[in-house]
Amino acid sequence: MTDHAPRRHLATHDVDNQPLLTPDQDLLSLDKPLREALAREAPDWVSQRITPLARAVGSDHVQTLGMEANRHPPTLRLFDRHGRRLDEVVYHPAYHELMHLACDQGWHAVAWEKEHQGGHQAHVAALYLLTQAEPGICCPITMTHAALPALRREPRLLDRWRSRLLAWDYDPRAVPMAEKSAVTLGMAMTEKQGGSDVRANTTRAVSDGDDYRLTGHKWFCSAPMSDAFLTLAQTDAGLSCFLVPRFTPDGERNPIELQRLKDKCGNRANASSEIEYRGAWAQGIGEPGRGIVTILEMVQQTRLDAATAPAGMMRQALLEAWSHARERSAFGKRLAEHPLMQRVIADLALETEASLALSMRAARAFDALDDTHEHALSRLLPTLGKYWHNKRGPGFMAEAMECLGGIGYVEETPLARLYREAPVNSIWEGSGNVICLDVLRVMARHPESIEALRGELANAKGNSRAFDNSVTELDDTLKQPVEHLEANARWLTQRMAQCMQASLLLRHASKEVAETFCRSRLGTDGTSPVYGVLPTDAPVKAILERIAG
Repeated sequence: MTDHAPRRHLATHDVDNQPLLTPDQDLLSLDKPLREALAREAPDWVSQRITPLARAVGSDHVQTLGMEANRHPPTLRLFDRHGRRLDEVVYHPAYHELMHLACDQGWHAVAWEKEHQGGHQAHVAALYLLTQAEPGICCPITMTHAALPALRREPRLLDRWRSRLLAWDYDPRAVPMAEKSAVTLGMAMTEKQGGSDVRANTTRAVSDGDDYRLTGHKWFCSAPMSDAFLTLAQTDAGLSCFLVPRFTPDGERNPIELQRLKDKCGNRANASSEIEYRGAWAQGIGEPGRGIVTILEMVQQTRLDAATAPAGMMRQALLEAWSHARERSAFGKRLAEHPLMQRVIADLALETEASLALSMRAARAFDALDDTHEHALSRLLPTLGKYWHNKRGPGFMAEAMECLGGIGYVEETPLARLYREAPVNSIWEGSGNVICLDVLRVMARHPESIEALRGELANAKGNSRAFDNSVTELDDTLKQPVEHLEANARWLTQRMAQCMQASLLLRHASKEVAETFCRSRLGTDGTSPVYGVLPTDAPVKAILERIAG
């Protein structure tokens, strides 16, 4: 039988001591922490529904699509050959195929189709997997998913857009919404002079009958080929929220002019643009002057996704590093047999499992908003996860890359792409300081959320001295007046997140994982900002056994 494998016997040397090419993988069967989290947090149907997705994302075909979508980033096409204005973005076919992978099975819609029945757990689990195909497609998936709660504030718009928002399909054509089988929605909020301080926005909305005309710029418009955008503009009543379709009611292209695409550090498969509204037709959403309150309905959803994406990226990087270490030999034995390497990868595994646990727990709270305790948690947990998971991400990717050595630094492996991608979710939807200030806002306006957090932490007390001491320290800090905490808000947000992660692991994970996490993150016998510093007696082998089985 003919051997079609790449040649190993070259002119000057044989190629050996290199990991085998990764075959198709089932990312659910390999991910024990994910299976356990689904069994704990979600109805049975969720695991059944994501099983085909896990196999697809783990396939060589889909992994290749992710690389191709990054290798060929989107390009801007402003005019047709006759000089007529188009304002279109052209994507590589790999991007469109990945969008079909997500949309054709309704992962953007499942949270609302199965609301209060595990839909948010299904969405978050799917996003965790889709991130491991290509994080760039998760931006339009997230925003399309997240737009529906904001549209609920304007029933006439919800009625018009809902069926196509929830359609199991992907239609990338630049045509009016009425001609499409499915739509995607984007977001355009920030401006040059204000950034996260959207109250400084200068875009103006002038009434035009029952609707509006918008004039102004947006510094970042995510997914500019979306069929409509949620945006903020000033009215006489104050900052208000609007839906701006790409086409006007008469079928003409709405004057939303793309100025340029951002040349970003990462997230290259996804387009981000600067735009000008030149009297763009728009429809109001929610109460005039209450735009921030309205858009927060969307932001709350996107922040949960921004907390989940780094967990997915961590998982992909961890599996890459562990697979390499088990097959590569150095200094007389496999890398995976060296104690130092074992500790680095075990520490990465702890971080991955803790991040997934917090994301899935937050998703469960979103599906039980009629419960007072869960509703209170839903205000806080996504914010904690969004901040802390993303702060841990860049260092995580650097360590995983280092496990592979020089080959990890080149673009042929996914680690260079993941490293470039790692900062984006920390910046998007509120950078670190903004998120910490939002935690203080929740503390001041929704003290029931802090009480709900205390209740979650109390459920795990008595299982770890390091955890108990950290909870006591945190509780003492929370008793201080909120106005005294701003300067130390990063420590406070970090400690809330770590204690919540530890609480979940102590109650639900293996004893080896939970105890080592608490001692290495919260204790005094091994805490370090560097991955790989664990207590000397840490049960490393038991932690490593959970990575791929």
